[in-house]
Amino acid sequence: MIAEIQKRIKEASTFITNDPKELEKFRIEYLGKKGHISSYFAQFKKVNVSEKKEYGLAINELKKVTHLKLEDLKKSLNAKKNSKTANKDLTRPASMLELGSRHPISIIRDKIIDIFYKIGFNISEGPEIEDDWHNFTALNLPEHHPARDMQDTFFINKNPDLLLRTHTSSVQIRHMENNQPPIRTISPGRVYRNEDISARSHCFFHQVEGLYIDKNVSFADLKQTLIYFTKELFGNSKIRLRPSYFPFTEPSAEVDIYWGLNSETDYRITKGTGWLEIMGCGMVDPNVLENCNIDSNEYSGFAFGMGIERIAMLLYQIEDIRILYQNDARFLSQFKNSI
Repeated sequence: MIAEIQKRIKEASTFITNDPKELEKFRIEYLGKKGHISSYFAQFKKVNVSEKKEYGLAINELKKVTHLKLEDLKKSLNAKKNSKTANKDLTRPASMLELGSRHPISIIRDKIIDIFYKIGFNISEGPEIEDDWHNFTALNLPEHHPARDMQDTFFINKNPDLLLRTHTSSVQIRHMENNQPPIRTISPGRVYRNEDISARSHCFFHQVEGLYIDKNVSFADLKQTLIYFTKELFGNSKIRLRPSYFPFTEPSAEVDIYWGLNSETDYRITKGTGWLEIMGCGMVDPNVLENCNIDSNEYSGFAFGMGIERIAMLLYQIEDIRILYQNDARFLSQFKNSI
């Protein structure tokens, strides 16, 4: 047995190759799990006690010789590879690297955040898995309130108190519970609705909701904030407010911007009116303030919310919301130059 190991030592020490594949084969043959060295170690218990010391020394020598040979041959192969690289024509133009692109949802979200950041709004975030209090009850939507049917909800494990948030208004409740006025915050994030997926709607999407609470806040403050926002994002400050209903604001309104009728597309997306709905808004209902331990006799405020996908589809003329979630490189490559 020892003579066989000595033979392997001689073979390993004289092995030579210029082929990386042959070198890898040599490594596996000697150092692999089923290689010679592992096999010799496995047979150690069968060796006579008087030969164990010599047998062990021979295995260690084989292992040492094999490792040294592998290191030498690897260095030799790398040196040849570097030599070939050095002979390349360095004056040739480099290959262009394929750059990635930002997602349109990320682009629009960051633009909206930046616009409100300039006028003092900070960012607040919260969990996507919510409880009934923060998602519904604290927002003036008590149990069995008919307005709950407006938001088809994903409940978790059929637990009526645990759900995927249907709006980022739940983040505003958490922020009001932990902060005293004045409050000026926006809450971007993903929300979930149990709706059919189509070209115009999806079961999950992204929102940005804003909240401003302070003394003597009026509807006029809300209107001026919205005019500033639409001018910054769309380059158009012509808006109109239509009376609407939201359980957590009173009075409430839908916000439309004047898109214009300059093309056939404009006629189609505005249904010939020139106006486009972009968000909902209103004055925060006093019940919501009281639920968050804010004195509604001393403080007032406004809130607004918009879908990021809807804004992106308007600005980039995207007709099918589903393409925003398909990771199609051909579609995403169009936004390489967007900021």
